[in-house]
Amino acid sequence: MKRIICLITILSCVLCVSAQVFVESKIDSIQILIGEQTGVTLSVTAKKGANVKMPEYKPSQYITPGVEVLEHTDADTSLLDNGLVKISKRYILTSFDENLYYLPPMKVNVNGKVYQSKSLALKVLTVPVDTLHPEKFFPPKGVQDNPFLWSEWEPAFWLSILFVLVCVVAYYLWTRLKENKPVIARVRIVKKIPPHQRALKEIEDIKASRMSVQENPKEYYTLLTNVLRKYIKERFGFNAMEMTSSEIISRLQQEGDKKMTDELKELFITADLVKFAKYSTLINENDANLVSAVSFINTTKLENQPTVERVAPELTDNDKRSMRSRILLKGTIWALLVVGVALLAFVVYHVCILV
Repeated sequence: MKRIICLITILSCVLCVSAQVFVESKIDSIQILIGEQTGVTLSVTAKKGANVKMPEYKPSQYITPGVEVLEHTDADTSLLDNGLVKISKRYILTSFDENLYYLPPMKVNVNGKVYQSKSLALKVLTVPVDTLHPEKFFPPKGVQDNPFLWSEWEPAFWLSILFVLVCVVAYYLWTRLKENKPVIARVRIVKKIPPHQRALKEIEDIKASRMSVQENPKEYYTLLTNVLRKYIKERFGFNAMEMTSSEIISRLQQEGDKKMTDELKELFITADLVKFAKYSTLINENDANLVSAVSFINTTKLENQPTVERVAPELTDNDKRSMRSRILLKGTIWALLVVGVALLAFVVYHVCILV
């Protein structure tokens, strides 16, 4: 029974020791001159994975009246035996008043529990002055010019070279832009002839030359059907120039009355026979077909159409490339100008600082 009690006691001691937290603080030098610096190293030994929060100080914050913290390093962690870690942090202190200062214990939070380091002391001394020998004191030196350092002027020099190059390139592009005459694309307003008027005029021309085309029916019907095809394309909106006669009639039957398309159908059938089967027509048959064409146009014409038309110019590929090149040149010149102004401003600012 005694052995069991002793064993339990030993295990409890070991667990207590392993769970113990050690906080230690060391100062580099306990004595400094006014304005000098010294360092305080705060170390915490705890179990691996423990939540450790070490004190934080802002720059120039006083750790005690008269002693301020200039800066502190990040926490440095090192592994120890028995699953322990050591976390260290260094604080840089200074003081500008001669005195012996008491540095209070620094508090560390480990897993929600606060632990303290030992207190420290710092003695701040003034600079010894030999008042018995004033001849050893020298007056302050006069203002001296700073030596020329190429490393300070180098950025301004190279940026100036770059500014000159940018100006040269911008001037070259500007001259190219002046030499390359712009392509002026003006929209013209022209008088528009309605499709039915144009078609009727062309039919009148065919009638006027009937004596010359009478000997060549194929040419006569080719001219007549071409006039109708162009009129149908402009009036009904489908490309009759690329369609067969049957396709045109079928499409027109969807648009208007059957009598109108039947008369036009006879005209196209006769034209196809003349052009492809060498069919010979009579004079009255030609006149009847001409009347049918005029009747079809008058029946399907649209009144009150606009008499003027805006005609946009058709630019060639070279014209389009020229316009794109001018736009690109203008954009590049503006970009170079912006870069040049920025470089000049930076160079002037840098030189003013150095001077």
